[in-house]
Amino acid sequence: MNLSTPHPLQPYWDLTLSAVRADALRIALEWKLFDLLQRPASAQEVALQLELDPANTGFWLEALWSMDLLARDERTSALYRNTPVASDYLRTEAADYCGDAWTFRLRGMRRFGSQLGEQVRAGQPASQPADMAAIIDNWTGAARLQIAQEQRAVTVDVALRLMTLVPEFVAARRLLDLGGGPGLVAIALVRNNPLLSGEVFDFAQTVAVAADNIRRARLEQRLGVRGGNLASDPIGGGYDVIWCSSVLHFVADVPATLAKIYTALRPGGVLISAHAEIPDDPLHAQRVMPYYLSMQMLGRQVTPAGSLSDALQQAGFVDIDTYPEVAFAVAPVSVQVARRSAS
Repeated sequence: MNLSTPHPLQPYWDLTLSAVRADALRIALEWKLFDLLQRPASAQEVALQLELDPANTGFWLEALWSMDLLARDERTSALYRNTPVASDYLRTEAADYCGDAWTFRLRGMRRFGSQLGEQVRAGQPASQPADMAAIIDNWTGAARLQIAQEQRAVTVDVALRLMTLVPEFVAARRLLDLGGGPGLVAIALVRNNPLLSGEVFDFAQTVAVAADNIRRARLEQRLGVRGGNLASDPIGGGYDVIWCSSVLHFVADVPATLAKIYTALRPGGVLISAHAEIPDDPLHAQRVMPYYLSMQMLGRQVTPAGSLSDALQQAGFVDIDTYPEVAFAVAPVSVQVARRSAS
């Protein structure tokens, strides 16, 4: 008899518990707790510094310890300090700080969850002109802060590791970061390959953010920006490599967009497409569905597993390598490395 076997309802009880863990982290970020605990401190010291109740502060710190965000001092369990993940990503002075990005995602998911019943009841919104000014404003603001944090801490490393799997990257001369937001992926790729130059394409308002980052990186001679709307404006041509991450979800006509990308590549050029797809089995799908459910209910393009590879083939791409379940910010994506024929 195994008395520790979880009840079948345990995964669903865990859903209720996750809300408490999220709020424990939320207030830690709001109160800048991880700035205080770069050095060991007691619950009493934390409570005094933040003007909190000492007893409940101790329980809260224990909860964060159970989440592997705090460690107890080896000599006495009465002292707490940051674990590496808290020090590297949740301390405001950390180079890869992601606290704003994490809070941004939490608020977005909770806002969507509070509206989920009405979304299911009402269906997808009727076709009407999008408020593009608001969309661009929101995306530009996120590119300046939250998306920049995620690119710096997560996406850049993934992109660099993926390029080790793309033989053509070593000799590539011309890059397009399509829908690049803050442009940090393009900056990292150009730094990694001294032969490379290129452009970041995004809305005109958004590429101003990328241009600022390029200037700070002192790469103006090798990287430029191109503002426009992917659906209607030119994206340039003659590219050896195009990086396209989480862009196709938002286009109205995926085949037309893939044809545009194909034409922008020189013969022998490579597209690296990083987009979520819905896996075929529940175990893997549960990691993707919660984040992309809101997009699906707004009519965005979130395809079943394998559909993007099929669409790339139909667009003329060849020698497609697929990497499912690539770890990205929030939820995994499927990456396709697709080539335009050299002939």
